[in-house]
Amino acid sequence: MVPALVVEDLRVYFFLEQGVVRAVDGVTFSLAPGRTLGIVGESGSGKSVIGQSILRIVPPPGRIVGGKILLRVDDGDGSPQQIDVTKLHPNSRQARSIRGRQVAMIFQEPMNSFSPVHTVGSQIVEALMLHAQVRYDEARDRAVEMLRRVGIPQPEIRIDAYPHQLSGGMRQRAMIAMALVCNPKILIADEPTTALDVTIQAQILELLKSLQKEFGMAVLFISHNLGVIAEICHDVMVVYFGKVMETAPVETLFRNPIHPYTKALLKSVPGIDTPVRHHLATIEGTLPEPHANIAGCPFFGRCTVCTDGVVCSDEPYELAKVADDHFVACPQVCFIA
Repeated sequence: MVPALVVEDLRVYFFLEQGVVRAVDGVTFSLAPGRTLGIVGESGSGKSVIGQSILRIVPPPGRIVGGKILLRVDDGDGSPQQIDVTKLHPNSRQARSIRGRQVAMIFQEPMNSFSPVHTVGSQIVEALMLHAQVRYDEARDRAVEMLRRVGIPQPEIRIDAYPHQLSGGMRQRAMIAMALVCNPKILIADEPTTALDVTIQAQILELLKSLQKEFGMAVLFISHNLGVIAEICHDVMVVYFGKVMETAPVETLFRNPIHPYTKALLKSVPGIDTPVRHHLATIEGTLPEPHANIAGCPFFGRCTVCTDGVVCSDEPYELAKVADDHFVACPQVCFIA
């Protein structure tokens, strides 16, 4: 299957007065239609910046300094073509046409993403009229239908509601409706269920899976919640300090994690048989200094398995294939077994 998205050696740096922060430092992956790739890691690992880079909305002083983002788009005459998003100016007409129509994004907090002074419906209608070039009455009818499909009751009434008049779950559903109303080929979901209770969270995940099956879109799901990743994703990419530590199908990663960082993340998640009042495992230490430039594994300073810190910190970073669709970046071969 031809990938809908291919990211090659992506590098996104933030140029600050204190130094250069390598938020994304050599990330490579591909995403096929109908598949969900989960990106997991601690806060500050660069997960969200990857999604922002695909849409060319990286906030200044950050910018893409290397790599490719190859997007397969439909030019309107039925003949798909591949374009390198990194070559587009963020404010160019082509870049703006990609956002919403080819690639859509669900943000972590919809209250900060919707305009508070416009109704939810007017914002969905505006996106439709911009990308689908339809009349207002047709756009409104399609907006009502999309709100109904994402499970919002009485959509004919709720379409005229302001964001603050909706509950958190309803706002998140409305944001999903706005993201999917133009039938994008790729959906980027950045922590879409973090602020929701577990019941609403489960409903949103089921909704995303059913809509993905209906539209056949590729989904890039960004989260720090391994339980959510296990529920919705086909493949998983573990990132740390802007680099990929391990990537594998979801079943393989959870049953046979190899990188010490992946193992540490999984140990920190409570299981169904975890004793009551039992102290959960934690990852000692903190992320490296943001401006540090580490040639090898950035996790070596916190790794409890590492036996040779010199090798781990100095050996060139490289993803090694350990099995079909399973890659690990660990300088010491003895860990990869």
